[in-house]
Amino acid sequence: MSSIEHVAFLCLGVMGAPMAGHLARAGLDVKVYNRTRARADEWVAAHSDASVSIAATPAEAARGAQVVFACSGADPDLREITLGAEGAFAAMSAGTIFVDHTTASATIARELASAARAAGIGFLDAPVSGGQAGAEQGALTIMIGGEEEDYLRIAPLLDHYAKKTLLLGPVGHGQLAKMVNQICIAGVIQGLSEGLDFAQRVGLDAKAVVEVISQGAAGSWQMENRAETMLEGRFDFGFAVDWMRKDLGMAIEEASRVGATLPIAEEVDGRYAELQRRGGGRLDTSSLILALRDE
Repeated sequence: MSSIEHVAFLCLGVMGAPMAGHLARAGLDVKVYNRTRARADEWVAAHSDASVSIAATPAEAARGAQVVFACSGADPDLREITLGAEGAFAAMSAGTIFVDHTTASATIARELASAARAAGIGFLDAPVSGGQAGAEQGALTIMIGGEEEDYLRIAPLLDHYAKKTLLLGPVGHGQLAKMVNQICIAGVIQGLSEGLDFAQRVGLDAKAVVEVISQGAAGSWQMENRAETMLEGRFDFGFAVDWMRKDLGMAIEEASRVGATLPIAEEVDGRYAELQRRGGGRLDTSSLILALRDE
């Protein structure tokens, strides 16, 4: 049983809000911060039967918390809520832990871990996979980098919104593993897009084809959850093209640094860039099929 009772959660986006909600429903005292105050007000109202409160700044939220969670947008946002003038690190006590669920670079993970270490604070980079639905259902997968002692202390809390957590190595390894995740997803969505487009062009009943091949070696999460909506032209849910391009960009940059090649990821990134130019940046990543339909 965890002895942790007081936590903070910074940034209540489509992922952070449900994750923080699971912690509140588990009986923890949760203080939240969000840059847009109205969103924090809505979250607190939705969890009025729990021990929840709002902070005006990341520092205020972090003060007195045993663990501070964050799920921000990108490196600059993360740096601001941790090291900024009203950042969380300055308010955290020695012996507390910062858990970063942001999909960010391995570089900033190491930078923040160094700053945290100097202040006597534990730091875990812990990006998640599973999308908004996974966050809402408490079924995320979490890839973690950091010290085992810190991980073991907070692992029971992660279980409130994750179906699988794994410590993969030192700080930065969580972010590197998330890059592997995104590289693999990009290839799968590209293959699924090509297959569905081909099926329609040759006159097959594409839904029937998916029904049979999904039970064989071609089956995947993307096929099971996105093939039908891709065929119907529905792309108004899930993980946006803008965010996927951010993630692939970090993976491509890291690959260049270590001498790896990512030909498929680079091609898919280019196709997503075209969708952005056509105004599709907020569409779900399964909208990749649209890049084929105009060729």
